[in-house]
Amino acid sequence: DGDMFGGWILAMMDLAGALPARKRAGTRIVTVAVDNIVFHRPVFVGDCLECYAEIEKVGRTSITIKVETYVERRENEQREKITEGRFVYVAIGKDRRPVPIAK
Repeated sequence: DGDMFGGWILAMMDLAGALPARKRAGTRIVTVAVDNIVFHRPVFVGDCLECYAEIEKVGRTSITIKVETYVERRENEQREKITEGRFVYVAIGKDRRPVPIAK
């Protein structure tokens, strides 16, 4: 069994963070920053990946989401925290420019 590519894991985390950001913004959003990513443990082919996202901060046009990622190991069903980080999204309008987020 091999290790999963870190970029793929980051993409899954970005998707997980985008869901609550889009709901809260009520419009299209774009990822503008990824911060404090820490890989605690590897992810192996066959592990079940779980991403949990929560809103940490809502600004005028941006939303910061904390994402924690866990795996359930295939061989022993043990659950382990493997990655965490923060993703910042900006709400955009049809012209792709930032728009205010309703309070």
